[in-house]
Amino acid sequence: MARSSSAQSNTNAAPGASEERATSRQVGVLAALWPFMRPYRILMFAATCALVLTAALSLTLPLAVRRVVDNFRIAEGEVLDQYFLAALGIAALLAVGTGLRYALVTRLGERVVADIRMAVFNRVIGMSPEFFEKIRTGEVLSRITTDTTLIQSVLGSSVSIALRNMLLFAGGMVLMLLTSAKLTGLVLLIVPAVIVPILFLGRRLRKISRDNQDWIAASSGNAGEALTAVQTVQAFTHEAVSRSRFAELTETSFDVSKKRIFTRAQLTVIVIFLVFSGIVGVLWMGANDVRAGLMTEGTLIQFVIYAVLVAGSVAALSEIWSELQRAAGATERLVELLNAVDNVNDPVQPAALVAPVRGEIAFRDVSFRYPARPDTPALEEVNLTVAPGETVAFVGPSGAGKTTMIQMIQRFYDPNEGQVSLDGVPLTDMRRDEFRQVIAMVPQDPVIFAGSARDNIRFGRPEATDAEVEAAARAAAAHDFIVALPEGYDSFLGERGVMLSGGQKQRIAIARAILRDATVLLLDEATSALDAESERLVQAAVDELSQGKTTLIVAHRLATVKKADRIVVMDAGRIVATGTHDELVAQGGLYARLARLQFTDGMAAE
Repeated sequence: MARSSSAQSNTNAAPGASEERATSRQVGVLAALWPFMRPYRILMFAATCALVLTAALSLTLPLAVRRVVDNFRIAEGEVLDQYFLAALGIAALLAVGTGLRYALVTRLGERVVADIRMAVFNRVIGMSPEFFEKIRTGEVLSRITTDTTLIQSVLGSSVSIALRNMLLFAGGMVLMLLTSAKLTGLVLLIVPAVIVPILFLGRRLRKISRDNQDWIAASSGNAGEALTAVQTVQAFTHEAVSRSRFAELTETSFDVSKKRIFTRAQLTVIVIFLVFSGIVGVLWMGANDVRAGLMTEGTLIQFVIYAVLVAGSVAALSEIWSELQRAAGATERLVELLNAVDNVNDPVQPAALVAPVRGEIAFRDVSFRYPARPDTPALEEVNLTVAPGETVAFVGPSGAGKTTMIQMIQRFYDPNEGQVSLDGVPLTDMRRDEFRQVIAMVPQDPVIFAGSARDNIRFGRPEATDAEVEAAARAAAAHDFIVALPEGYDSFLGERGVMLSGGQKQRIAIARAILRDATVLLLDEATSALDAESERLVQAAVDELSQGKTTLIVAHRLATVKKADRIVVMDAGRIVATGTHDELVAQGGLYARLARLQFTDGMAAE
């Protein structure tokens, strides 16, 4: 999304925000948290009991204070002492109850937020690549961390404080009425003046809070993207531009947060001034009633304490309302992830994977366009059957659809037309995690996780033994460089394998695929990053690995292509020719031209 260079102007439209989202969100969206809270009803009940107890004790304390004040002048010192002890006992119970309430509510908040984080991650990790074409990974991480932190604050304290203050407000108003109906009536005149700014400024605060979270997410996404590719950033001396871009997003986020802070400060100032101004006026009238003998000093002090409790509860509620507004925006963003629609889903009643798996793969009239490029066909009317145990190589210019074929076999996307099947069963009729277990993939850009070499290879089959891991590494010509690392197989490879060369990463990925020992093997330029010696060793391992397995290879190198049982030539999403190397060269056409351009050195070497 393009944004102007002026941070200030950007505050008008946060990234990812829509008009509907900005104007229609209510605190009621917090109800979406209930399914996560339901399993902990007992904990919620205990926390509510502690909350009611502390509120009741807070409302009882002024009664004890009134008794003490009105009995200052009594002759019996023992009675006065009893009143003081009673007040002290109430204070002790209040302290214990408050501590218990804090412990229970905080535990509830931590537990619920942990569940939300796991639910969001579990949902996102299973989404198809189409989902990540629409949202940056950094923004997803921001929602899982920043937004859940806001919800944790609300569930762990704000909701509890809000309920307690609502009880104090309701109970305090009743007891104020019983203490002095006249003074209570005057206090009630203040209420409308307090509610109006809460409603008006609260609505504005909700929108600003949502925009603030969107800009924070955009800033996090930008930072994550730049840091992930930090070597590329530095290689192209792009640091200044990256710093400027991140600073622009961060400053825009700060500008929006300043609006949120100012709006909340306005709300707090207005509410507290109105409430306490009203109380001062009421006290003035109450003091005159005491002088006139219409009420005792203790009664006035009791009323004052209740008035302070009520005023404090109103002020606290106004601040908590602001927190609830922010939490509502955060909840909405998380709910969007939980409710995100994925176009690639498992069937309700999945068909069983044929056992034993033979590995026949068939494309039937498959046409497909990537959602991000709906006007450009990636595949058009593709028909292809790969026999069990056959090795098929896909060749063609960039953008011909070779990698798309590999992605279709893994069902990262579904065809717009036609179907892809495994052993005669359409992939759309089976569970993805079931048929993917019989597929091993070596991508062109291998992914190395921030763990040890052993853990990275074992990613292919988590239950594999250390001996099996090392055997796979030997087969992939990775053993020698792994044992040369400071801690051998237990050496930490760094985030995204920054400690390894491109060829070493590729060999780790190949070892991972070898360890998986799957029926179907997918190689997307698996040897492209290897030197000549490593390629020879890995090619021998791949030849051994592919024996008896259905192997599909996206490759340009002559040695790899020539050994395939069949070569499929693709251009503009269509299959334009099939056959062996010699047959295709004899036919002329695209393959022969590619062979002359790309394989000249290889053919000369032959």
